[in-house]
Amino acid sequence: MSPTPLLPDHGVREAEGRDRRRDVPRSRLSRLGDGRRDPIGIIQAQNATRMPDLVPLRVERMAASPFAFYRGTAAIMAADLAAGPSTGILVPSCGDAHVANFGFYASPQRTLVFDLNDFDEGAWAPWEWDVKRLVTSIVISGQAVNRNQRVVEEAALSAVRTYARHLAATTATSPTVRYYLHFDPKTVFGELDAETRRTMRKAMREAKHRTGERAARRLTERDEDGRLRFVDAPPTMTHVDEVVEENILEAIRRYTESVHVDIRLLMRHYVMTDIVRRVVGVGSVGTQCALVLLQDGDGNALLLQAKEAGRSVLIEHGGIEQPAEVTAYIEEHGEGGRVVALQRILQALSDPMLGHLRAVRGIDFYVRQFRDMKGGVDTELLEDVPFRHYADACSAVLARAHAQAVVAPAVVGYIGNGRVVGEAILEWAYAYAELSRRDYELFVDTAI
Repeated sequence: MSPTPLLPDHGVREAEGRDRRRDVPRSRLSRLGDGRRDPIGIIQAQNATRMPDLVPLRVERMAASPFAFYRGTAAIMAADLAAGPSTGILVPSCGDAHVANFGFYASPQRTLVFDLNDFDEGAWAPWEWDVKRLVTSIVISGQAVNRNQRVVEEAALSAVRTYARHLAATTATSPTVRYYLHFDPKTVFGELDAETRRTMRKAMREAKHRTGERAARRLTERDEDGRLRFVDAPPTMTHVDEVVEENILEAIRRYTESVHVDIRLLMRHYVMTDIVRRVVGVGSVGTQCALVLLQDGDGNALLLQAKEAGRSVLIEHGGIEQPAEVTAYIEEHGEGGRVVALQRILQALSDPMLGHLRAVRGIDFYVRQFRDMKGGVDTELLEDVPFRHYADACSAVLARAHAQAVVAPAVVGYIGNGRVVGEAILEWAYAYAELSRRDYELFVDTAI
C-alpha cells in the first residue's frame, strides 16, 4: 500500500494566500457591492416565517436604535457581502460576529471563559465576512454614543491588526495546540489598564450570578404537590397549548440521542415538569424558542432552552456553496445539527449539554443550558480605553476560531501585517455603517 501524501506545510499555504492577492488585491476589500438591494424585502420575508403574534415585538426591538437594527440584519449583510469582492478563502464562520455576540459563559469545569456565544448563522464563508461584521459593529456601537471618530477608527484598526497578529501566532503552532487554546478572562483582561480590569471584573461578577439555578428560582413556583411550574410573563414568556407542549416534550426526548452518553445518564435523574415559549434576542424574535423545566426527586431544577434553527444566512442570502461534507452533515442532522457543529468548532469550550434534534412539524432545533453563567459587555457603557481593549479581545477570539481551518495559514499569507487589509476593511465598515443607517431609517418609516 502506497503511503498517504502529506498535506502542504504552513509555508506553502501562506504562499497560496499571498498569491491570492493577485486575483483579489487587498485594497479591493474596501468596496461595497453595487448590485440591486432590497433590505426591507429580506426582513419581510423573514417575518413571514415567524410567529405572527411576535412580529410586532421583533419590529419594536429592531427599531430601538441603529445598532439594534444592525444586530437583527445579518441576512441583509450576508446578501450585501455576496454582492461585493471576496477572497474566496473559506473558513468555519460565525455569520453574526458583532460585538454583542461575544461574552462570558461557564466551561464544563465551571470556570468562566470568554468566547463567541451565538452560532445560529454558522457555516463556511470567506474569513473576511466575519471580520467585516465585527469591525462594522465596532463602528456602529461607537457612533451610538457619539465617541470621538479617532477613538472609533483606532479601535477598528486595532481589531483588524489584532486578528492578523493572533491568527499568525496561532497558526504557527500545531493543530492540537490551536484546538486546546481558550481565553481565560483573567488572562485576557488581567494585564490591561486598571479601568478595563474594573469594567471586566464587574461583567464577570454579573455573569457568575446568571446561573440556571437562580433563573429557576426567579422564573418558577412550586405547586402543592412539589412540582415546579413556570410563571407566565407575557409576552416574553407564556405557556403553550397542549398540542405544542406534547410536540416539544417528544422533541426533547429525542434530543438526548444527540448528546454524549454521560449527559444521557445525567438526564435520567430528571423528569420534565413544564414548558413555556420564550422570546429571545433581536433578530431571532418570532422564531420558535422554548424553555423546558426538568426536576429531580429532591426538587432540584435544570433549565434547557430549545431554539429553532433555520438555514444560515451565509448560505441562504450569502449564496456560499458549502463543502460537500458540510452539506451531507446538514442533510443528515438538520439545521440544528449545523448550529451545534459550528459551535463546537468555533468555541474553545462548549456546553456539554449542547445537542440538537431533527424537524418537529417542519422545524429543527438545537438545545443548550439556559443562563449557564452567560453574560456580555455593553459596549455603549464602556469608556474609550476599555472599548478598544474589548474590541481587541473579540478579534483575538475570532482569530482563534478561524485558526481551526486547514486553510488558515493562507489567510495569514493574504493579510500580511494587517495594515493594508485594516485600512480597506475600515473604509468598508464606515461605508456599510452609513448604508445600514439608511436601511434603519427606511425600516422605521416603513414600520410606522
